[in-house]
Amino acid sequence: MSARAPVSPEQQVQEDLMRLDAYRNQLNQLLQQHQLLSASRADHDRARETLEGLDRIEPTREVVIPLGAETYLRGTAATGQPVLLGLGSGVVAEVDRAKAVEVLHERLTRLDEAGRELDGQIRTLEERIEILSQRIESMSRGASGVEDDNLSDVGGD
Repeated sequence: MSARAPVSPEQQVQEDLMRLDAYRNQLNQLLQQHQLLSASRADHDRARETLEGLDRIEPTREVVIPLGAETYLRGTAATGQPVLLGLGSGVVAEVDRAKAVEVLHERLTRLDEAGRELDGQIRTLEERIEILSQRIESMSRGASGVEDDNLSDVGGD
């Protein structure tokens, strides 16, 4: 076993600054993932609500169908008609509305679970950033910092 060489306060501050930068980069990546997850959740929820709403209107009632880029198509909502549902990788399947609503509900549940997990990771990282920032500030003022085992793992959970 080799003993670790003593680290000067300046070296410790430099190491902590590099670790802090890594934590901040990780946090930014997690926040971007959270934004994508939130957008996907909103999209799935909107689709589910729309399908459920179509079942409550008259079959001959005219509806406006958004195509994207603020482009719309007029049409009618024929009850009982199947729905084209994306399965991933560009594959689309024709399913009945009830099945489509069920699949969207399942996806929303998984998105909510992923969101909660991501929220936990973000909170943990924010706590690590705060602790490390305080330690760097304390050390740069000349006070001795206390080692924190939780901060030695830049990779996180």
